[in-house]
Amino acid sequence: MSSSILAIDAGTTGVTAVVVSDAGDIIAKGYQEFAQHFPKPGWVEHAPEEIWQATLEATRDALKQVDASQLRGIGITNQRETVLLWDRETLGSPRRAIVWQDRRTADICVRMREEGHEERITELTGLRLDPYFSGTKLRWLAEQEPRTWGLVEEGRYAVGTVDSYLIARMTRGLHHVTDVSNASRTLLFDLTTGDWSDELCGLFGVPRDALPDLVPSWGDIAVSDPRSFLDLELPIAGIAGDQQSALFGQTCFDPGDAKCTYGTGSFILTNTGSELVRSDAGLLSTAAWRSPDGELTYALEGAIFVTGAAVQWLRDGLQIVGSAAETQAVASTVDSSDGVVFVPALTGLGAPHWDPHARGTILGLTRGTTRAHLVRATLEAIAFEVRDVIDTMPARDTLKVDGGACANDLLCQIQADQLGVTVDRPRLTETTALGAAFLAGLGTGVWDSTDQLRDTWQLDRAFTPSGDRADADAAHRRWTEAVERSKGWAQL
Repeated sequence: MSSSILAIDAGTTGVTAVVVSDAGDIIAKGYQEFAQHFPKPGWVEHAPEEIWQATLEATRDALKQVDASQLRGIGITNQRETVLLWDRETLGSPRRAIVWQDRRTADICVRMREEGHEERITELTGLRLDPYFSGTKLRWLAEQEPRTWGLVEEGRYAVGTVDSYLIARMTRGLHHVTDVSNASRTLLFDLTTGDWSDELCGLFGVPRDALPDLVPSWGDIAVSDPRSFLDLELPIAGIAGDQQSALFGQTCFDPGDAKCTYGTGSFILTNTGSELVRSDAGLLSTAAWRSPDGELTYALEGAIFVTGAAVQWLRDGLQIVGSAAETQAVASTVDSSDGVVFVPALTGLGAPHWDPHARGTILGLTRGTTRAHLVRATLEAIAFEVRDVIDTMPARDTLKVDGGACANDLLCQIQADQLGVTVDRPRLTETTALGAAFLAGLGTGVWDSTDQLRDTWQLDRAFTPSGDRADADAAHRRWTEAVERSKGWAQL
């Protein structure tokens, strides 16, 4: 009898549920968007209940397509640095979640930097003192919403990332857990000890008792309650933050293996094995996963905040394309961006620049500029942003890509031209959800080893560099100049 795994990918704009067969194929899929809330400029929030309802709806849709009796377990992957509060008994949330894109804590970061905390924070966490990460958001809540935070300190409200929240909902509040890949994004986790840091919890004012228990990334984690989760009583056997999950789903199990996921933002991760590698070039040191026997695998990460979100802005904000898929056809009607450069710093700049005050910038407009030039400039911007990160990493011959935008052949070709290396696109590009399924499958015995998982990876297409290298470098130099101008916006 064949076996399958239910994987839930709780992303930034919606929840995807897939069922993965024991052959490593996606045999069912459901998807449900949820609302984005922007209460003030630079603020981004999600309603926890809307995330949960989207999870239920996406899962229902996927389960309609399969025999649920063949499911062996559940894997969960999620947007990472977003923080939520919920009542431990009722599971209701007293406020909306603060999303990883949110920039409201920029002033807290400046203050803590001026107080001299940044070097120690980076030493312990491998991260930067930036609004991106969860700890600054929790400190903001403590300072700005003391009544709510008082209930955190009293133990009534739990604090967690999206994975913790979903597991609490699935288990009727019985489990409050997370794994190292999510914990390592909070500014509260010590990479060297592999545990929550009392020092960091004190610095950010977060009660350690409010945080989830740390569990392995796969194995015996929890069991879903059928009364809460669609009549399913299954082991929750895999957890990973979305980018680490994509690294796992791309079968990047060996040190030096790297992938780029094109999503709302884009994230380049390279596996560094058991070695904690630190970067002085704007990359983050992070936990990739921890096995049931306690072995911790690390990664280096370049986090780019806005890539797919820039395409979404073209669609919803400017309304110059009807869908993300349309960008390839529109951009292909012109041979170049004709000198137009778009820096999509719509929520500041991430790696390797790390400037929360930078703002979106479009340069090079003329009377001859059309929507096609701007759309092509947006695809080029994604490729430029990825190159900025890859240029700080050790040289490689190939880069594995995944995520929604990698279906765009033009983007993949521009990326290969900019990097000067082959870009490999797998047959299954839902590698974030696939990684969660692989983890849960290892945890339940559907697969015996990572070697068995590696055999499931199949190439769809390899994009090789074409064109003149000098032209690619000249375009990148224009981009670099435009980035500097976007950084100067706060001083105007």
